[in-house]
Amino acid sequence: MRYDTNDYSVPVAYGHQDVWIRGYVDEVVIGCRGEVIARHPRCYDREDMIFDPVHYLPLIERKINALDQAAPLAEWDLPEEFQTLRRLMEGRMLKMGRREYVQVLRLLETFEMDDLHAAVKKALKLGAVGFDAVKHLVLCQVDKRPPRLDLDVYPYLPRANVETTRAASYMALMSEAAE
Repeated sequence: MRYDTNDYSVPVAYGHQDVWIRGYVDEVVIGCRGEVIARHPRCYDREDMIFDPVHYLPLIERKINALDQAAPLAEWDLPEEFQTLRRLMEGRMLKMGRREYVQVLRLLETFEMDDLHAAVKKALKLGAVGFDAVKHLVLCQVDKRPPRLDLDVYPYLPRANVETTRAASYMALMSEAAE
């Protein structure tokens, strides 16, 4: 969207649609019909491009090989854990891992960066590297509830064998403690 010689990004879903724009001293607000679809800091330079990387993620998800060359994402300063997550996802799932990484980034369409960052850190700590795990963890972060991950979805993770405790074993421990 062009306003006052500068181009401002809008979500790709609103491409080729009539939009309205309002320029204020400190920001530019863009809307479609009655809904605000984008907000950007106002730029007073000339012929500049102001991107919100989240606007381009649906397009990148469809054209996954453009992930590294996409200009809107080039200067996106994500926390270090996001790069670690990407490396692990691509290492385990190759091209599908790259697509899942973009799906993780698309969670920014709904959730705040702080919540997603906390979920990514927790996923790395748990070794549950995948879109479903990160989504579950960010939902738990927002709802302030403990996570419950189904590890059957992650066949590459080591399995723990936990047996049911028998009453006889407990009684044996009790008799040893009494001695």
